[in-house]
Amino acid sequence: MNLFAVFNRDGGTFRTTDMDAYCAHAVKTFKQAGHDIDCHVVAGDDVVTTMQKAAQSDGIDGLIAGGGDGTISAAADIAWRSGLALGIVPAGTMNLFARSLKLPLDIWQVLDVLADAKVQNVDIASANGKSFVHQFSAGLHARMVRYRNSMTYGSRLGKIRASTRAAFGVMLNPPEFEVEFNAEGKVGHRKVSAISVSNNEFGSDPLMFADSLTGGHLGFYIADPLKPAGVAQLALDILRGRLKENAAVTAMTATELELHFPRERHDVRCVIDGELLPMDRDVKLKIHAGELKVLVPRDSGQVEQGVGSGI
Repeated sequence: MNLFAVFNRDGGTFRTTDMDAYCAHAVKTFKQAGHDIDCHVVAGDDVVTTMQKAAQSDGIDGLIAGGGDGTISAAADIAWRSGLALGIVPAGTMNLFARSLKLPLDIWQVLDVLADAKVQNVDIASANGKSFVHQFSAGLHARMVRYRNSMTYGSRLGKIRASTRAAFGVMLNPPEFEVEFNAEGKVGHRKVSAISVSNNEFGSDPLMFADSLTGGHLGFYIADPLKPAGVAQLALDILRGRLKENAAVTAMTATELELHFPRERHDVRCVIDGELLPMDRDVKLKIHAGELKVLVPRDSGQVEQGVGSGI
């Protein structure tokens, strides 16, 4: 394959990595496996533009993207719209898409796996046309991200501390709002504290990522209005891998989902693949089954993910 690699030098693990050495190792690893690869290390502000230029170049078969979940989500959108195969180097905090693809979380080990990988077609989802590989959410999660974004941190430990403080803040002040939904004929009008729509159903892991990305459906989760004790119980059930067993949670699946928020509220936000964004009062979500080409381990049964290599 003729590959174009873009590594976000401001993203997580890469901030403390010798990127010249890493790029040289990437080129050597892929060339030994018979691929041609052009490697670029760029600042975070230049990542999307560089990937878009790669997608518009002639003769490129695949895009290798390295960085946090935001970088990977942007890369997936570009690869999906351009028909390129996507290989990901997980250098972020959660690395949720990499976990679903059963890639190793070590940034050095993953190069060996990607160089020997196979191409697989997996699902990608969209909300009002904006793609996502993990989830769209509103309510509790959006409020927590907003709280966290108001804090200052510059390290993995700092981000963990900020996230913990934000989680406690949301627990003491959970949101409540109305939503109307139509999930392929399953309709409802509810008051809720949280909405989550995932690219395939979440597995049992506390990090809440899909065990498989080839099921061809969205996971749709809504939580009834919660008091602080209810938020604490929900968090506990998530940690125990029992999200669907929580009494306040309703879970279903669909290939298309329509959400309408009947009450106009000021500055309403949602989270799409970790990014806090303005939210429309009407949101249409769709699964695009098998439309994203990704590089996955040739023998995923032999891959051990471990705990990752950094932020």
